[in-house]
Amino acid sequence: MSEQIRRIFVEKKKDYAVEAEGLLADLQQTLGLKNLTGLRVINRYDLEGLSDADYQAAKSLVLSEAPVDTVCDETLEIPEGVHSFAQELLPGQYDQREDFAAQCIQLITQGTRPIVAAAKVFLLEGDLTEADVEKIKHYCINPVEAQEAAIEKPETLDMTWEKPASVAILTGFREMSQEALADFLKKQELAMSFEDLAYIQTYFQKENRDPSITEIKVLDTYWSDHCRHTTFETKLENVEITDGVYTETVAKAFELYKKDRAFVYGEDTKRPITLMDMACLAAKKLKKEGKLADLDASEEINACSIVVPIEVDGKKEDWLVMFKNETHNHPTEIEPFGGAATCLGGAIRDPLSGRSYVYQAMRVTGSGDPRTPYEKTLKGKLPQRKITLGAAAGYSSYGNQIGLATGSVEEYYHEKFVAKRMEVGAVIGAAPRDAVVRERPAAGDLIVLLGGRTGRDGMGGATGSSKEHTTASLSECGAEVQKGNAPNERKIQRLFRNPEVTRLIKRCNDFGAGGVSVAIGELAPGLVINLDKVPKKYEGLDGTELAISESQERMAVVIAAKDLDKFLHAADVENLEATVVAEVAEDPRLVMYWRGEKIVDLSRAFLDTNGIPQKHNVIVDGVEETSPFNNPPAVVEGKDIKEAWLANLDRLNVCSQEGLGERFDGSIGRGSVLMPYGGKNQLTPTEGMAARLPVLGGKTTATSVMAAGYNPNVACWSPYHGAMYAVVEAVCRAAALGADPAKLRLSMQEYFPKLHTEHTWGRPFSALLGAYEACCELELPAIGGKDSMSGTFMDLEVPPSLICFAVGVMDGRDTISNEFKKAGHTVVFIPVPCDEHEVVDYAALRTLLANVHKGILGKRIITAGVVKEGGVAAGISSMCLGNGLGFEFVKPFVHEECLFTLQPGGFLVELEDGADADKVFAGNDFLVLGTLTDDGKVAVNGTDISLEDIKKAYTHTLESVFPSVVKDSGKEIVRLAPYANDLPLTAPYNVAKPRVFIPVFPGLNCEYDTAAAFEAAGAEADIFVLRNLTPEAIKESVEEMAKRMAQAQILALPGGFSASDEPDGSGKFIATVFRNPILTEAVNQLLEERDGLILGICNGFQALIKLGLVPYGKIVPMTETSPTLTFNTIGRHISRMVQTKVVSNKSPWLSLTEPGDTFTIAISHGEGRFVATEEEIKALAKNGQIGTQYVNLKGEPTMESPYNPNGSMYAIESITSPDGRILGKMGHTERYTDGLMKNIYGNKVQPIFLAGVQYFK
Repeated sequence: MSEQIRRIFVEKKKDYAVEAEGLLADLQQTLGLKNLTGLRVINRYDLEGLSDADYQAAKSLVLSEAPVDTVCDETLEIPEGVHSFAQELLPGQYDQREDFAAQCIQLITQGTRPIVAAAKVFLLEGDLTEADVEKIKHYCINPVEAQEAAIEKPETLDMTWEKPASVAILTGFREMSQEALADFLKKQELAMSFEDLAYIQTYFQKENRDPSITEIKVLDTYWSDHCRHTTFETKLENVEITDGVYTETVAKAFELYKKDRAFVYGEDTKRPITLMDMACLAAKKLKKEGKLADLDASEEINACSIVVPIEVDGKKEDWLVMFKNETHNHPTEIEPFGGAATCLGGAIRDPLSGRSYVYQAMRVTGSGDPRTPYEKTLKGKLPQRKITLGAAAGYSSYGNQIGLATGSVEEYYHEKFVAKRMEVGAVIGAAPRDAVVRERPAAGDLIVLLGGRTGRDGMGGATGSSKEHTTASLSECGAEVQKGNAPNERKIQRLFRNPEVTRLIKRCNDFGAGGVSVAIGELAPGLVINLDKVPKKYEGLDGTELAISESQERMAVVIAAKDLDKFLHAADVENLEATVVAEVAEDPRLVMYWRGEKIVDLSRAFLDTNGIPQKHNVIVDGVEETSPFNNPPAVVEGKDIKEAWLANLDRLNVCSQEGLGERFDGSIGRGSVLMPYGGKNQLTPTEGMAARLPVLGGKTTATSVMAAGYNPNVACWSPYHGAMYAVVEAVCRAAALGADPAKLRLSMQEYFPKLHTEHTWGRPFSALLGAYEACCELELPAIGGKDSMSGTFMDLEVPPSLICFAVGVMDGRDTISNEFKKAGHTVVFIPVPCDEHEVVDYAALRTLLANVHKGILGKRIITAGVVKEGGVAAGISSMCLGNGLGFEFVKPFVHEECLFTLQPGGFLVELEDGADADKVFAGNDFLVLGTLTDDGKVAVNGTDISLEDIKKAYTHTLESVFPSVVKDSGKEIVRLAPYANDLPLTAPYNVAKPRVFIPVFPGLNCEYDTAAAFEAAGAEADIFVLRNLTPEAIKESVEEMAKRMAQAQILALPGGFSASDEPDGSGKFIATVFRNPILTEAVNQLLEERDGLILGICNGFQALIKLGLVPYGKIVPMTETSPTLTFNTIGRHISRMVQTKVVSNKSPWLSLTEPGDTFTIAISHGEGRFVATEEEIKALAKNGQIGTQYVNLKGEPTMESPYNPNGSMYAIESITSPDGRILGKMGHTERYTDGLMKNIYGNKVQPIFLAGVQYFK
């Protein structure tokens, strides 16, 4: 055993063991192990290369927290009768905990970054059999990403990699027989077709040489970049549409498509009919007709992009608004956390590569029933519950860390998603048009690889997405799942937000599917790539792996050679690695060198063929005549109105998903015009998302809107109607938010079973025709999209799905939400009729959309919602619950049978007092449903259904999977005596414009919001990014931070996830930095010599409390009795609005408030639970150091969830230093400004920033 390696075990004390408690409940419930009576989770760390002093410091500052952890060195005592096992990630997989633990420890040593290996140890208590233990291991360890860890300590942590062999030349390839080629195709597990491989053989025969294995893999990757050549560009021939009531309209749409092809391409066009052409033709047609003037077209392969004129500080500016949807179905199916995380990471990279700042995301997913018993899990599959929870954790973790507001989260449940999960992310970004330069690369230009390093994770994702998967392949494709590193992508976001940098970039491509071969290979016709220059996560990668690895968070940018130094300096300022890896060449060939040898040399003309053109016949099958439209669901049949109403709300695709949606940060970015859930009760899910464009240093009301449309039941019934429904629903939902329906732009997401036969090809064919007709009728183009055609597992298939995303830009002052507003108002239902083929009456829909938009702009419509699954009854229920309003139907209400049916395009609207429905909806048939009330019930034909019963039915369905409240939180009221300060503390000197120093550590993401809040209050913000890629950079950063702090009057520590809240605790990275003697002294000088102020919000508060600055006013060591912030009692991240009440205004930060003032504040955190000893809390209260408490809707400080969102003792939200000059708080006061969070009520203006500035006046 090596003495160089030290081992430490860290375990949360019982009161704080939220992870262990949650896993125990999960195992007991999911596996039915009632004999499992207890469970402990211990984090194990092995460390190499530390001195005794550095190890002790790392142990107490980084790896553990005295108040909440117990620690033991070297050995862990396992009680008799207790079973144990340990788990670790597979070698080569990126481990965020190991990475950031090492980064934190390096801050202590300021030397070479140490090596850290992390594992998790599980101790199982109870009368368990060996079979029980194996069952638990099987449940906890996903072999795609992890393995059981050895108990013994290793000899060394420094992984040794064998020197890779030279890239093999496939001698004899040109002479291979057809049988040999077929065998080669199978053995190499290539995604390409046999015809492609034969085509490659012919190419190399002409080149008069045999290929390298790298060239074969590069071609397989390039041509298989997410099914491009095998599906969407396949030539479709011999189309046969089966006769039937519902397929007649498919035939008509096909004739329309062919007619429009002749208009767009000419009567004699030889262009083949393909799925790609069907997806793009509506946009081409509208462009030719002059109806697509806002399209931003370029040679770059980025995201959908439109040009939008907006007003900034009263002046007109052109902006580019970019949006993109991405899918990671297969990766999420086999490794839910990583797959979903990189789904979002991949979606972000596309508009980001277009140099836009990505500021809002939407998530649309499909799952089997997550309540399915574990025993019914299919062989080779993970349980649906585990997939669903893991995916939610992965996507939310990535978005929350990178600082991306998730405005809408919707999960659709259908038994067919057991075949394979659907994981779709859509994002929206924007940038000033003049900040984006697009030029053709010229010979001599350089390709810079920016961001993350290359590893084996993500190997083969492009080809993997093209393959059908079986039980065997699922256990062998772990390398296809990439590992996300959101803080790294955040750095690229920051860099690309600088127009001086983006104007240096001629062209940019993200490292999505295909790695170097695609990301760099697409940038210019002629390229010479030096794979030896590609930064690696570890040694041992061969040339082929370097060429095709899809490791995350990387960009390839083309810059002129003369701009290299300037670009590299800008990257260094943002703590980003940037390396020149290639050069643009005159000769149009893709050339790669590795270890001095040329291993790829392919002509551009051959590469761009995308292989042999495929062709396939198409049969559109008939549709069974039971339409999902206007048919009530089976669960309501035979029931009285009350039973039917409540049973309808209990359905999986109708019930509340708030416990899922709250995991995703909905407020970061200081731009959320609507929060995901509206009303005083935050129970009404919005129709989509709306956020202000991310203008830096200026004011605008320009707001982007995005809404989605999809229904798996309709898609399964008829792909044509499913696509039609998707477009209609997306457009209607965007219009319900206030967007101009005539100016929307669309993007599609296709997800279909593997295309094996003419019949399976008929599904996307008919779906795209349904979408095509809808786009043409509404004159709304689909200007982008994404496909995934691998939704097959053995003999199971996913629903043939087309999701539509609708995007628009509007004045946010006109945005409305869909929670009902006021008792006494009239509610109207406006349906859209369908013909005998169940196709919507597009003329009626166009009239309705125009009427709704006009009514919203005229302030006659104040609430609008769209009827979806669950019908009018579900819509009325969710729209009432937000503000706790009741509803009384007109008497008699003669349409009870229509209350529960799916009615595409139907609107529910609340009219303002005095609005005339006949005038508002001129040209549309409508039905006055009734009146909003304040009596807490829905009344239908003499039957009363209480809101309490409605809420219970609506919220309990998924509560066991996605809890929205802590069951046993209790309702204890925890009042503290108010502390009023009549003489607020002020600085002994005046500063006209106080300077605020805002340091940015890896993982922080609230610096822009914090700076904007301070600048709006009259301060000057100074943002500085800590650099820690080298020991020298750390030293320079510490010195620069001290220098800037000496020039500042205020130190502000913003929120985020410093070091990704690792290892197993938040704020450690920041606290470790400030314990550096130079910075400790700088803090002392700020407080003691210059009477300065310090503010820490969320992650900043977590750092302040770990430093001791709150509550003690100085940096001190943590002890077992120190106050701290730990994991929320609900066991997950929580994002919502909360109410907080001022207890004390002793602090200068709270000097503009009075005790008893209540504010509505955004929170978003996983570790906000304030804990301290009773004695400490009493002392804090007595000295006026408890600033604010969480309160319920009555203004009472409470322990009740969700009003006390994290379980904080005495409902404490903020505390101060003894004199009040340091404030730490969990609520994100900085995220609000006028016009945001319009669907949330209460006083959202908490004047702490203004108070901090006025302290110096």
